[in-house]
Amino acid sequence: MTTAASKLSSGPLGPIHSRWTQLAAREKTLLKLAAALVAGAVVWLGLLGPSLQTLRTSAAQARTLDTQLQHMQSLQAQAKALQQQAPLGYDDAVRALNLATKQTLGSTAQINISAERANVTLQATGADALAQWLAQARLNARAVPLEARLTRMATPAGVTWSGTLVMGLPQR
Repeated sequence: MTTAASKLSSGPLGPIHSRWTQLAAREKTLLKLAAALVAGAVVWLGLLGPSLQTLRTSAAQARTLDTQLQHMQSLQAQAKALQQQAPLGYDDAVRALNLATKQTLGSTAQINISAERANVTLQATGADALAQWLAQARLNARAVPLEARLTRMATPAGVTWSGTLVMGLPQR
């Protein structure tokens, strides 16, 4: 035996090496083929598979990110437009908030103005109407929500909100 072969047979792999030497050429070929197949599967599952999956889903992710970017740019444009608006006086803000409340929320809301705050009490107000009113209050009256205590209720007609909103108004 050569020195390399004697080291293999006397080490921890000795039983495996001795069994290998006893195998027929056909069995050795089949075991080599099986080992290559297992190595190929490991390479595929560990390296190529995840990369190909990422490549397959990249177009959908890019579309999603583009949509998110457009939405963020739209929000940025809205914020800049709000910043560039001329300041609104207290009396004009109160008038605009009262008008928006009557037109959008109707009888489902009561508004009470005190100092630079407007307390709005909601009773079974529709979600869409509330969202529209909040947008109008922000844009037309320059009022921002300071505090909200709302309860969501599911009804056969849809989702409604009840509770109170405290809106901040421009200073006098």
